[in-house]
Order: sequence, then C-alpha cells, then structure tokens
Amino acid sequence: MLLAIAILLALFVLPSPWGLVAVAVGATLEIAETGLFIWWSKRMRARVGVDSMVGKRGVAVSDLWPEGQVKISGEIWKARCEGGCDVGTAVVVRAIDALTLEVEPA
Repeated sequence: MLLAIAILLALFVLPSPWGLVAVAVGATLEIAETGLFIWWSKRMRARVGVDSMVGKRGVAVSDLWPEGQVKISGEIWKARCEGGCDVGTAVVVRAIDALTLEVEPA
C-alpha cells in the first residue's frame, strides 16, 4: 500500500528528484513490512492432529463409567475414564485411541 501511495505522489504531486525518493522509500518500507509479516507468521508452528488434543482440559458432559462424553474446546468427544467420573467433572486428555479420548479427572 505504501508503494502505491509513493508512486501516486511521484506521478502527480512531487517534483522530479523527490518523486524517485518517495518511490524508493515506499518500496523499502513495503519490503520491510512483508519481511516482518513473514517472520511473525513463522514464529509458532500450528499444532494440528491428534497430538494437539493431549493435555487439553475439558468437562464431562455425561457420566464416564467408564465411557461417556466430554466437552473440550467447545466440541463434544467420546471419552473413556478408567477411574470413572460424574457429570461436570473437570478432565484432562491423556491419550487418544482412534476417536475415543482417554481422560482422567483433573
């Protein structure tokens, strides 16, 4: 965007030597801005897949004796709790077996 403004200024407003300076400054800032956005976007890797669920906390929405359902990050999942727990108990995901979460009370 800065480069487009600099080009418009160079064509219509600024005298001859200052137009080239405005375009050069605009291009430099545009390149620096692009480099900054690329660096910022690569700071953290996105966690996806099965590994992203392990360690998350949720709440049991049905009795887990030993199987039931839990709500994690707004989604309801089938879960298994070996020790068992009641509705409303806070749980932590410890492992995943196919589409069933292995949880334990938090």
